[in-house]
Amino acid sequence: MSNPVIRKLGRRLRLGMIGGGSGAMIGPVHRAAATLDGRFEVVAGVLSSDPAKGRRDAAELGIRRSYDSPDELLSAEAVRDDGIDALAVVTPNDTHLAYAGAALDRRLHVICDKPLTNTLADARSLVRKVEASGRVFCLTHNYSGYPMVREARARVRAGELGPVRLVHVVYAQGSLAARVEHGDIPKRLRWRLDPSVGGASHVLLDIGTHAHQLATFITGQQVSSVMAEVGAVLPGRAAHDTASALLRFDGGARGVLWTTKAAAGAENALTIEVYGEEGGLAFEQTHPNHLRLMRRDAAPVLLSRGQPGLSEAAARATRIPSGHPEGFHEAFANLYADFADAVAASLTGEAADPLALDFPTVHDGARGVAFVEACLRSTASGRWADCAAA
Repeated sequence: MSNPVIRKLGRRLRLGMIGGGSGAMIGPVHRAAATLDGRFEVVAGVLSSDPAKGRRDAAELGIRRSYDSPDELLSAEAVRDDGIDALAVVTPNDTHLAYAGAALDRRLHVICDKPLTNTLADARSLVRKVEASGRVFCLTHNYSGYPMVREARARVRAGELGPVRLVHVVYAQGSLAARVEHGDIPKRLRWRLDPSVGGASHVLLDIGTHAHQLATFITGQQVSSVMAEVGAVLPGRAAHDTASALLRFDGGARGVLWTTKAAAGAENALTIEVYGEEGGLAFEQTHPNHLRLMRRDAAPVLLSRGQPGLSEAAARATRIPSGHPEGFHEAFANLYADFADAVAASLTGEAADPLALDFPTVHDGARGVAFVEACLRSTASGRWADCAAA
């Protein structure tokens, strides 16, 4: 993968990070993804709400400038000649609006962990901020970074399946299969299960939005309405651990989405099947280097990442030859690479490569939160609910 950032700017982009210190699951993933292709260097951060811990973590990671608060970081970096170009927000859901919004106010580009926000009102507020700022905003729905997911999208766009009619998407995990709410609950789960921090529906905001985004990314259709049941399958549990939804798409497709964190033994089992009038596609996140292509009246074909004949979108997201597995970190890095290329184009005033703009945006994030709120309304009413994000 070439480095257009260096060619355009003569340097790597400078990235700041809020959150993601030691003990966090996703922070190291963000840093590895940001630096994998040499487009970013992480130069500043507030890695913890505990300033002393944040400084220790930054020193251990070789991050040159550590700050005690997001306000201090944004203020100090704004007056430096070598200040950051972009900010990564890797914090609990309830802070995304404040931190991303403050960065946009400082004219910084932003890459933010999902979900966009906990509420649709906050999501709409952030959409308005991004639109007014003109900055690049990427939301890390990282599964859309897999080469074979992008291949699936390209084949749907090219009309190989014919009009898309059916979608089936499942995201099953087992982290809440047993009661973890009492006792020594891991920190990464503690805040997520607190509705004041993690939002009104844990399972939908944490992983259901991934399933929703994957379905809309591949099909190119948006979910227009849902009939849902959301709740907990473990008796006495307050947080939502399971959700099921019938989907109506604005392009005429129908679908089913099922997501749970109470599937004992499930290993991050994210799968999607998409069927049109002429054929179908199937992708499994646990086997990300392959895509199953099915055609009417023909034998199915297993497509492999890195092989000849795949789309430009898949080729752009591929680093090494077929047969050498690429996975979770590389998919995440593809979003950072796309984000970096879009930021470099913005800084130079050049047009970005269209393939570099195919990442989840603030609008995708708002649609995801609208989907969550529609599922909750449908559960309460027992009726179909609209998913309008605007």
